[in-house]
Amino acid sequence: MADSDKSEAVAQEVFAALADPTRRQIVAALAAGGPATATDLAARLPISRQAIAKHLNLLAEAELVIAEPGERRRVRYRVYSAPMKVAQQFLAALARDWDGPLAALKETLE
Repeated sequence: MADSDKSEAVAQEVFAALADPTRRQIVAALAAGGPATATDLAARLPISRQAIAKHLNLLAEAELVIAEPGERRRVRYRVYSAPMKVAQQFLAALARDWDGPLAALKETLE
């Protein structure tokens, strides 16, 4: 798979995972408060622990969070920003690709 195809696939996973507002809340809570368990997050957010666990699994599949084993079989999750950086780069490249044609169209229309 070419690098650009791989980047697009990673970006697609990130966009799909972050399309849900609950998952965005969870990522924001982890980014602000550091690593946490599903129980910790349920105490901070208006979401049940079971729902948070489901969303954390989806975020882990997209590699936006990493599960780290903790004490007494408790799993702590932390944000992993590398996929988000790939998605940012994908969007930046897309914007660059559009800037030229849009400027030319604007100039033509004016």
